[in-house]
Amino acid sequence: MKIRACAVAGMFYPRDPDHLEQLLEKFFRGKEPGLDARGIVAPHAGYPYSGEVAAWAYSAIPVSFAGTFILIGPSHRGFRTSISRIPWETPLGIVDTDTEIASALDIEADEISHQDEHSLEVQVPFIKYRFPRARIVPILMGDQDYGSAGLLAERVIDAVRRTDRDDVRYIASSDFSHYVPAAQARENDRYAIGALEALDIPEFYQRVAGRKVSACGVGPIAAVCLACHAQGARTGRLLSYATSGDVTGDPTVVGYGAIAVM
Repeated sequence: MKIRACAVAGMFYPRDPDHLEQLLEKFFRGKEPGLDARGIVAPHAGYPYSGEVAAWAYSAIPVSFAGTFILIGPSHRGFRTSISRIPWETPLGIVDTDTEIASALDIEADEISHQDEHSLEVQVPFIKYRFPRARIVPILMGDQDYGSAGLLAERVIDAVRRTDRDDVRYIASSDFSHYVPAAQARENDRYAIGALEALDIPEFYQRVAGRKVSACGVGPIAAVCLACHAQGARTGRLLSYATSGDVTGDPTVVGYGAIAVM
């Protein structure tokens, strides 16, 4: 059986299972906001930089969840939108794909596009640790304009409805501002995120463009918010925000946000 092997273990997160489990345990300690989010936005940088923020995002979903995560992340290498249908390896064990939903999705499978991409991979150990029985549908997003996000959301919702599933949650993988002064990152990122409080996706795109916010996963964020809105979500809540400079002390930073969509 083919398996999507770890590509960035030992770089973005520990390869040793014991070290990884200890780190994730530390990240989740004290983070139980008592929410039941339909979807989340989580960062995908190296765990020392964004792991605490990512844990806040995953904590917005009850630990008892055992359904399927539809996981959408940006293609940093410019590949077109595709899904993966094979199980994914993590140092903590294998995470199975939901083949029923994946087969119902009108999106081409392309395992080669997925094999070296970190935007989805760094999310999977969080899923395996907190939701050991959950499955995933990994979607790598190419074009990220508003129309593409709407089309992807429609295809995802159609697949979920046709499979008659109610045990689905959504994850958008994205960092926010890249390599800008810390004060600028915080101000502009929070300004863009503010549009998500009402899940106003056209306004979100306008704010991102107006402030030139260099978020790498604008499309995944939009697609997840649109899909969640179609299933009854009405608000986005910023749970945590940090920058790489909080760890490194560097004045030029990358921004990370944890958002619950409810």
